[in-house]
Amino acid sequence: MRALQRALFLLGVVLIAFYVIARLDSLISPRVALWAFAQAPEQPGLQEPKVYGVSHIGSPDLSLWSVQRINAYKRSLALKMDRPLGVLTIPRLHLVAPVFEGTDGLTLNRGLGRIRGTATLGGNGNIGIAGHRDGFFRPLQSVALGDAIEVTTSSGHDRYVVDRINIVDPEDTGVLRSSQDAELTLVTCYPFHFIGDAPRRYIVQASLKQRGQLIPASPIEPARPATTKEK
Repeated sequence: MRALQRALFLLGVVLIAFYVIARLDSLISPRVALWAFAQAPEQPGLQEPKVYGVSHIGSPDLSLWSVQRINAYKRSLALKMDRPLGVLTIPRLHLVAPVFEGTDGLTLNRGLGRIRGTATLGGNGNIGIAGHRDGFFRPLQSVALGDAIEVTTSSGHDRYVVDRINIVDPEDTGVLRSSQDAELTLVTCYPFHFIGDAPRRYIVQASLKQRGQLIPASPIEPARPATTKEK
């Protein structure tokens, strides 16, 4: 009995330690990733006030996330610590998230992912960014036409404005077609609260309105209720 009691006590200590470490990791790691983005040597002169949102992220708001997504996010913190390509912010939705390269499962557990084959952050063309509907992109369920979307990279700060919101089938890749204009396309699964693999895709498209201003963007206009149309 004494041996069993000691074993159970040690197991309790280990579990408590594991929980404390996981909590600290979930609080610190997002700051570390965004701090690395802001402090990288290839960003000469990019100072604190210019990287809007980066130093203010703290840990992400997990209140709307699913339990499975929260657990996957916490596991990913210990496995992947690439420097973000940039930071995406939607001020009205209080959404601030790092954007990494690629859309593999581990990357999307950690943040948002640039869809390979689309334009690069900070450049011209159609930039595709994917995220989980029950994770970082959960706030997109409340996005509205006219909302500002800000993308900060090592080369500057771009402001886009949402002008299209669509729901499409997964096979409809036309929303990611290349463009001569500077555009931003956000992709997540739909419906947002569907149990299992969601059958459709929620698409938010925005056009570039301002480039190179490394300061917080002012509101364009009062946001109108989001409207969607089926394809």
